[in-house]
Amino acid sequence: MFSISDIKAAHSKVKSGADFPAYIQEIKQLGVTGYDSLVTDGHVDYFGTNGFTTSSDPKYAALHIAAEADDQLFIQYLKAHQQGGSDYPTFCSQSAETGIEKWYVDVNQMTCTYFDVKGNSILVEKIPG
Repeated sequence: MFSISDIKAAHSKVKSGADFPAYIQEIKQLGVTGYDSLVTDGHVDYFGTNGFTTSSDPKYAALHIAAEADDQLFIQYLKAHQQGGSDYPTFCSQSAETGIEKWYVDVNQMTCTYFDVKGNSILVEKIPG
């Protein structure tokens, strides 16, 4: 199966959002079927075939996730981030502020789904590529 080191090596090639689809294809070849990015501390839970899972270490101190999602403000923050208007730590803080608990990337469906703390799907995006 794959390791966090394998995933980090693939991720090191991502310099902008334009590189993201190639990254997804590379981790798919490693055997990743999907992953949850958790806003609370930035760790990622990766999923593979036959129930295989592995997790990265937390990336930052724990953030408080708002109890109620503000999906419209989140979408504004997301669009700005995707256009280079914020760095990743800022986007994570904005996600927490707007009640986004995690996002799930399905590498087979090429989608990214953002969830609030109640488990509601706030937005589903198709990953180009």
